[in-house]
Amino acid sequence: MTESRPPELLEVGRFGRPHGVRGQVTILLSTDRAERVAPGARLWSGRWFEVRTSREHSGRWVVELEGVDDRSAAEALVNHTIWAEPIDDPTAVWIHEVIGARVRDVEGIERGRCVAVVANPADDLLELDGGALVPARFVERVDKSDGDVIVVVDPPAGLFELYSADEEGE
Repeated sequence: MTESRPPELLEVGRFGRPHGVRGQVTILLSTDRAERVAPGARLWSGRWFEVRTSREHSGRWVVELEGVDDRSAAEALVNHTIWAEPIDDPTAVWIHEVIGARVRDVEGIERGRCVAVVANPADDLLELDGGALVPARFVERVDKSDGDVIVVVDPPAGLFELYSADEEGE
């Protein structure tokens, strides 16, 4: 029986194919934080797993997990999403903090709230409640104070006018 996922967890990757016959499994991380697979790290995928060992191999991580001792146990994990607890890093900006944040340009004009971060090959896009899409490269900083998060952006001239013109034409 699997437990229901604790709500505070963040998606950090996906299990890939088994590696060998002793229960090692590959992990493709969706984060750049390698400490997610460091020995002792805890990962959730229907239940908690603790990382015994890990090493990078061909762009993926090969890990040995507590309780996964043979190939068939590793095969049972293939394509399952991996979740983990948030990392306490005051210098980092996390997607879950940006969603719901107010977005303001460098002149101080409120542009709306971020409702989603859309994966895009060139740049991730902040989707605002008014429909505007702001490439992440234009994020100047994220101010976090008193539990309020404000994303300050410095977009090229005319970006927000594109969305205003679309609304007027409807």
